[in-house]
Amino acid sequence: MKIGLEFGEFGWAGGPAKAAEVIARFARTADDAGVDLLGVGDHLWQGPQAGGREQPYLECFTALTVMAVHSSRARLAPVVAGVHFREPAVLANAITSLDVLSGGRAVLGIGVGWDADESAGMGIAFPPVAERFERLEETIRICLRLWEGGTEPFEGKHYRLPEPLLVPRPLTRPHPPILIAGGGERRTLPLVARYGDACNLYPTPDLADKLAVLRRLCEAEGRDYDAVEKTVILPFELGTYGERADELAGLLRGLGDLGVDTAIGIISGPDPVAQAEIVGNKIVPAVA
Repeated sequence: MKIGLEFGEFGWAGGPAKAAEVIARFARTADDAGVDLLGVGDHLWQGPQAGGREQPYLECFTALTVMAVHSSRARLAPVVAGVHFREPAVLANAITSLDVLSGGRAVLGIGVGWDADESAGMGIAFPPVAERFERLEETIRICLRLWEGGTEPFEGKHYRLPEPLLVPRPLTRPHPPILIAGGGERRTLPLVARYGDACNLYPTPDLADKLAVLRRLCEAEGRDYDAVEKTVILPFELGTYGERADELAGLLRGLGDLGVDTAIGIISGPDPVAQAEIVGNKIVPAVA
């Protein structure tokens, strides 16, 4: 099993003045420790699980670019980009720029988004969920069109690109991997089977059932189920000094037995660098 790490909080010791230093040290520490993926959530407000909107939150792609500069091997991903936040061409350009600047390490993590209050408060349209799923599929198709160098006009229900053009193209061939978040069996997993290079699920009791559904959907699409990376996301509750690391490693090994390839751990607390060190010392070798 591979390990990814995502920032869950931005309220670090030293405040905003220390943010660049913390992100840089975190990226170097995790990268040197063998962490496979570095992620940042895509929001404007901190979620209620981490103190709510009054807590700090840094912009996703800016933070990922700092991580790119201070790492050399780990993949870099928004986990995950909300489809309602950006026009598809802007998103394709952002991922392309991250891929070029990181030497070919970008991943497009994408989903339909969830925080209606955040969007309303910040003046961003938040269509009904059915429309967001339509936009999600069109966005993926537009990204693929631009990454593949196609220049024919795109005509969709929600987006129209009369002259698609993206220069440069990503370094990753054929394109940056597409990770689609969510476990819905009616809309999300079919999109994974059709377009996704990876899924992103929660480690809920029905995880094995979700993976079985994805296998059937891949077979129906004529795709190799084993070629789709299975990822889960969960808080990494390590304890201040790693006293819960063995418990977490056991949980992760169990997920690996179900077929999970990558576990993305949400790191919280005032010292993410220390948490990354614990992950490198105790989690990465325990589940490799």
